[in-house]
Amino acid sequence: MRDQIDLLATVTVLGVLEQAYFAMQVIYARRKYKISPPDTTGHPEFERIFRAQANCSEYFPIFTSLLWVAGIFFHQGVAAGCGLLYLYTRFKYFQGYAGAAQGRLGPLYASARLLWLLLGLAVVGLLAHFVLPRSSPWMAALVWPLQQLGAW
Repeated sequence: MRDQIDLLATVTVLGVLEQAYFAMQVIYARRKYKISPPDTTGHPEFERIFRAQANCSEYFPIFTSLLWVAGIFFHQGVAAGCGLLYLYTRFKYFQGYAGAAQGRLGPLYASARLLWLLLGLAVVGLLAHFVLPRSSPWMAALVWPLQQLGAW
């Protein structure tokens, strides 16, 4: 059982650590610019860091849900690879947004494309699970390329 979800669990823990890093950056910015909670306005750099962290936190539940559904119903390795790329693009997003608001756009679009890809993988996996019996020729045709790559 564990070997069927180990990559998904690893990417999830890395994502949680990334969220903790983003939260720590907000704490450091609060101290640097002397902005006490619950205030969310002040120095423009603080506001960008705060907004970047909030935005990443807002998307994290969507990411983890899609990661696990795509990983369980489509393929763990493919989903984990997409998940690692997503975490990287969110890190670049955070860095870009902290520097300048325009710096977030490229990584934002890349991370959105990865979420759509994970959604597509999840939907394909779920459709295959519910619609195609394992013994059908359609399932065999869908699975064959992945078997050739050693991925299924």
